[in-house]
Amino acid sequence: MPGPSSDLPARLRAALVAADFTYDAVAELLGPVAHAALGRNETTPGLRRTTDGGPLATLTRLFLLQAPVDLPAAERALPGLVDRLAVEGFLERSVGQVAARLDVRPYAADDQHLWVVSDLTPGLDGSGNRVGQDHVLGISAASTSLAQLTVREPVGRSLDLGTGCGVQALHLATHSDAVVATDVNRRALRLARFNAEINEAPAPVDVREGSFFDPVAGERFDLISTNPPFVISPATGSRLVYRDSGLPGDRVVEHIVRAAPDHLTDGGWCQVLANWVIADGVPWADRLAGWVPEGTDAFVVQREVLDPAAYVELWLKDEGRHGGPDYAARYDTWLSWFDDQGVEAVGFGWINLRRSGGSRRELLEWPYDVEQPIAPAIRDWARGTDAQVGLDSRLVRRPDVRQETLGEPGAEDPETVVLRQQRGLRRARQVDTVEAALVGACDGELSVGRILDAVAQLLGADPGATRAAYLPAVTELVAEGFLDPAG
Repeated sequence: MPGPSSDLPARLRAALVAADFTYDAVAELLGPVAHAALGRNETTPGLRRTTDGGPLATLTRLFLLQAPVDLPAAERALPGLVDRLAVEGFLERSVGQVAARLDVRPYAADDQHLWVVSDLTPGLDGSGNRVGQDHVLGISAASTSLAQLTVREPVGRSLDLGTGCGVQALHLATHSDAVVATDVNRRALRLARFNAEINEAPAPVDVREGSFFDPVAGERFDLISTNPPFVISPATGSRLVYRDSGLPGDRVVEHIVRAAPDHLTDGGWCQVLANWVIADGVPWADRLAGWVPEGTDAFVVQREVLDPAAYVELWLKDEGRHGGPDYAARYDTWLSWFDDQGVEAVGFGWINLRRSGGSRRELLEWPYDVEQPIAPAIRDWARGTDAQVGLDSRLVRRPDVRQETLGEPGAEDPETVVLRQQRGLRRARQVDTVEAALVGACDGELSVGRILDAVAQLLGADPGATRAAYLPAVTELVAEGFLDPAG
């Protein structure tokens, strides 16, 4: 890879721009069928759509479909760069043909056209997907998920912990004054630096080598975003740096949760994409809540649960072991370790920490569809938990909240009333008559106390008892995003 003073990033960027090698243009060139097939690692439909020899088709075949291209076509698409890119390890040149050694992929993010350089995508067209220990993963479902989770507000300093190819650092640079990106993989750091340069990152990206928080000892950040190597395993045998921390079980995630608040400014966020152990006889929420230090709010959402067998199969296939001579032995060893450790299942989801001085906790199991990006809902959760709700509060119902009723046709009263959000997490909450009436009346004009008094009078209930019984529920309705403070 070129050094930091190289002109290669600017020259390669100019060639990609001239070829219109952008996400939208590639998607249009491939068409919906071939584009979807490429998402499944199948290239044949795409190869059929990219035969015109033009620069866009050539770059798509070369980098995305990993097909050799004729030297004259490569030189038209990358004028004056083929030999240089071969020397720098991007391309491999043979007599009359050029092949890719690195992936250069267009990426649409934050209304920008970006490019991300990483190692080649393994496993195209059913080929073997074994990769080296220092493999640098490109854009993945996990990196996209973290990007959609991360709160996008202007901040001073942000940290991309375990940057890999630097995707999160590119996002952070759009709303941070300065970004620090760390990793233990030197190849990843070199690619992350190159990606910051080729994309002309709007904020400086300081790339540092080291494990966990060692490279930023004594420093604080307004925002930490991390997709750590969270795969839960015995931590024996070969290690793929992009997914394996070298620590057994979920200790890597526990360490980040315990240590991150000491590196946050007041009000700062740490957002983690993670796996965690669901241990026999121990509620997952209790276990994770025990990791969170005092003075830190935590909003944890468990999005998916896999049984031990499904989990082991997933990651052995990711490693390219499926069908190999040691597959069954590795499978058995991993399952035996899970049994020894009392692992009932593995959870996957989001850990959101905020250094607030308080200790509010919500650990939610929510495998249902949500609105993406989910970051605004995370920010709204913080505002809702911060809100001081009392009898004098004036509240408004959020415009996306809808009421659903269930009961016998023609019955005077419904058997069940559910409030359901149409946006964000799209939560649902079963409510009784008093809560439903209160939410319906919250338009910012009357206080909570006056509304509860009016509802109590209509129902023939004691106003004082109604206030005492339902004020906690009102607080929950605000925290969960069904109601907002007026104004």
